[in-house]
Amino acid sequence: MLEARNITVNYGPREAVANISLSIRPAEVIAIIGPNGAGKSTLLRALNGSVTPAQGEVLLEGKPLHGYARRVIARHVAVVAQEAELRFPVTVMEFVIGGRYAWSSAWGWESEQDVEIARAILRETELDEFESRLMNELSGGERQRAVVARALATEAEIFLLDEPTANLDLAHQATMLRLIRNRCERDKAAAVVVTHDVNLAAEFSDRVMLLKGGNTIALGAPKEVLTTELLKRVFDLQVLVDTHPVSGAPRITPVHMQA
Repeated sequence: MLEARNITVNYGPREAVANISLSIRPAEVIAIIGPNGAGKSTLLRALNGSVTPAQGEVLLEGKPLHGYARRVIARHVAVVAQEAELRFPVTVMEFVIGGRYAWSSAWGWESEQDVEIARAILRETELDEFESRLMNELSGGERQRAVVARALATEAEIFLLDEPTANLDLAHQATMLRLIRNRCERDKAAAVVVTHDVNLAAEFSDRVMLLKGGNTIALGAPKEVLTTELLKRVFDLQVLVDTHPVSGAPRITPVHMQA
């Protein structure tokens, strides 16, 4: 599917991503965790081809990503950025169906199938009642759900999601990640999710990558990576790691020492 081989991304003299390798497999969810400035969003942009590595390469289906047209990449890779830029007022339906542009005809018109897919996704993301609402009239959480819905409407094989649960309440956080998880399992898609919520990552991911200063600190199953020692190394914070009594996933609680 999608693979990064020893990629380094520079912003001027600074290495934002340093010699990172990551192979994304079908039917899995990978969580990327790290402090601010760790290189998480830059890594996603490199995986999407939005930035070009100074060293190494990104491969899509075994071929260099830079050899594909952007429209072709969009059929395979869907992106949820931290902020959706809207220069013109559009309805929720128009915004979500815009995710189908890579599959549109030469005339750029959506088909009945495109509309059906968009409506089904709106129902899945609990946005069907907002179909005719303008995007700029939505709350932050509703807008974020629409951004995720647009990505799901692409029917891509790979989803790159930068803080997809930002601004969402607990119920909708679980709903969004469950939708992503189900899409990966049902369609053998894959997702890479940048998140600051280590407990959500523990519950929904197959593998976790810990980043700090643009470097990979650890990559593996949540139980292997979300340990007291590794989390302290990455966040410089003492945490308690135990087992969730229902799911069995690691459960992380910060420990605030009294002065």
